[in-house]
Amino acid sequence: MTKILEMYKCNVCGNIIEVVLPGAGELVCCSQPMEKMEEHTISEEMYGEKHVPVMEKTQEGINIKVGSVPHPMEKEHYIMFIEANSADKRYVKRKYLYPDEEPVLNLKCSCDKVIARELCNIHGLWTSDDEQSDDK
Repeated sequence: MTKILEMYKCNVCGNIIEVVLPGAGELVCCSQPMEKMEEHTISEEMYGEKHVPVMEKTQEGINIKVGSVPHPMEKEHYIMFIEANSADKRYVKRKYLYPDEEPVLNLKCSCDKVIARELCNIHGLWTSDDEQSDDK
């Protein structure tokens, strides 16, 4: 059974899909089962400092940047998108990015809790919540 907002990748063609409505059954692309993309977190030492979304509360809302140290934004290695989700997963804001663009998402909201995700074209899906970022 899939869950809302899960992401799956085809290991043949590279297609990535996100579950909008959960359901039973297997997700298939190129005649092969799609692989569920695992969300990496701050607890993982491998590349974490360049990938884990960092949130900063401002008077206008929340700024989400990628990594505590700058992430490369080159044609070969870049952040594909930054996403913010409400804790109940009812509200989603996504910003698609391109090489040479700063990996930052500025939210104008007063959400109680935000979960941020970002997708690196090489190192996959990374996540954090505002509680993790406040500890920084």
